[in-house]
Amino acid sequence: MLKEPPEDAARLALDRAIAHAVRARLAAGPRATPDADAVALREALAGLSPPEIAAARSVLGRIDAAQGGPLIVWGPASQVLAADRFGLSARMASKPENALASVREGARALMDLTTSSPWWGRLLAEPALRVVGALPDHGAGLPRALMVRKAPPGPTGDDRTFWATDSALPDARIVEALGAAGLAASPLIAAGGLKLFVLAGYVQAEDGRLASAPGSLSGVIGAAPVF
Repeated sequence: MLKEPPEDAARLALDRAIAHAVRARLAAGPRATPDADAVALREALAGLSPPEIAAARSVLGRIDAAQGGPLIVWGPASQVLAADRFGLSARMASKPENALASVREGARALMDLTTSSPWWGRLLAEPALRVVGALPDHGAGLPRALMVRKAPPGPTGDDRTFWATDSALPDARIVEALGAAGLAASPLIAAGGLKLFVLAGYVQAEDGRLASAPGSLSGVIGAAPVF
């Protein structure tokens, strides 16, 4: 004979508490800026174990997807990373140009870093579009995809900045030149005659240390928090 599962009032109460908290958080709406989100998230995750962080980020990521702007993804890595962080809410773009066009209209786009397209170089000519996130964002390795929004990133206390250049110098020479100016840099990717570097910390576009940086076309294209 079939047996009904035993009641578990304690766990049911915890499940209901999660559901009620999700409802309340969705009703509260999104924060005003990406950096405000990052600062609050870092505080919310403080003291949690890795499995607890993974579970919390899964819930909070789907809340973000539900109340944030439309999410566009371009590239296979971005599809996987977005599904893990935000669920299956993202719309795929066939070309990086299409993804950036959606950002101009108010969406946000998670886009692959790949040698097949230096799409990130276009942000040098479009300061309204900025990198505000990079996944994975645990800081243990280099990111595989960048989040672009029509919003300026701000400092969160633990960040990495993305700087692009058309310099033909070897990466080591560029890193050396940036280091002499007081900036810790590491190469990220090169494509289409452009190179993208990660600068440690939050570096503003108008930072004077970049005034003599290598390249005739170069600049900061955004920054992203590390957790």
